[in-house]
Amino acid sequence: MALEIQNADLAKVDISRSKWEEVNAQEMSIDNVSLARTKLHNVDMSELDINDVNLSGTTIQHTNFSHALLDHIHLYGTEFKHIVLPMKGEHNYNPEGNYKPISFQDCDLSKTQLKNCNLSNMEITDCDISGLTINGIEIEELIKGK
Repeated sequence: MALEIQNADLAKVDISRSKWEEVNAQEMSIDNVSLARTKLHNVDMSELDINDVNLSGTTIQHTNFSHALLDHIHLYGTEFKHIVLPMKGEHNYNPEGNYKPISFQDCDLSKTQLKNCNLSNMEITDCDISGLTINGIEIEELIKGK
């Protein structure tokens, strides 16, 4: 793909309903811009830095979110479905299963529901487990009964 190189410095311009195809737009700086109802498909957004952004109602599907950092995020009502590790044949697959652990720190996960999840080798440390039940068994009472 041969691309014409040009800078497009836009200020106070309405480019609503614009269409970009086969565009290299690396290292752009976008500030105080509305991208509401924008659709992004087959886009490389690796190392994207998003700060002070409203993503409410956003749908993210079929996305490689490996090594992402989510910090100071409001997640109430958020659903996580079909979260998987890389599968054989994918470029980041590790046959030994040696992946950096998924980590939650300083989170309020009260009233969270985990259903049909693989929690093998999961470690819970320094957490308030009052009211925590697994398959109907109250874990705090089970631990106290030791």
